[in-house]
Amino acid sequence: MKKILVLIILIGCQQLQAQTPEEKLQTAGYSLTKVTAPVANYVNVVRTGNLLFLAGKGPIQPDGKYVTGKLGKDLTIEQGYAAAQLTALAQLSVLKDYLGSLSRVKQIVKVLGLVNCTETFADQPKVVNGFSDIMVLAFGDKGKHARSAIGTNALPFGMAVEVELIVEIEKD
Repeated sequence: MKKILVLIILIGCQQLQAQTPEEKLQTAGYSLTKVTAPVANYVNVVRTGNLLFLAGKGPIQPDGKYVTGKLGKDLTIEQGYAAAQLTALAQLSVLKDYLGSLSRVKQIVKVLGLVNCTETFADQPKVVNGFSDIMVLAFGDKGKHARSAIGTNALPFGMAVEVELIVEIEKD
């Protein structure tokens, strides 16, 4: 009986480990979004070797509108965190569209998070944690990354957050 129980536990652990990043997100209640086209003269992704450089994306809601406003004035830290989570889902959607599967991600290398905020707002890291937490949820240790969280006085379309990132992928 003990051997059967141990086997069941081992199979269960293997199934948890075998979950794809997409399955992990879905299990946690998150959905990838429709990939938006660039709004100016650039592309969403540039590949060099096994590195992908993703252009900045913002917090796009299911209705296609951005979360807008300034942290420290119009939005709370919690609202900024949620906006950063939406931004993470937008970037993961770009990755999935480009790669076909998020399982090809070897490492989230670097994240640059920009927070639209007042000049006295100093909690940019707490806001950008929304992005980072989604990366770790989807990829586990491969989602842990170097990061900068910077405050700025304005972002395109009045977005609350914009994030760009560098991703290493498995060799073809």
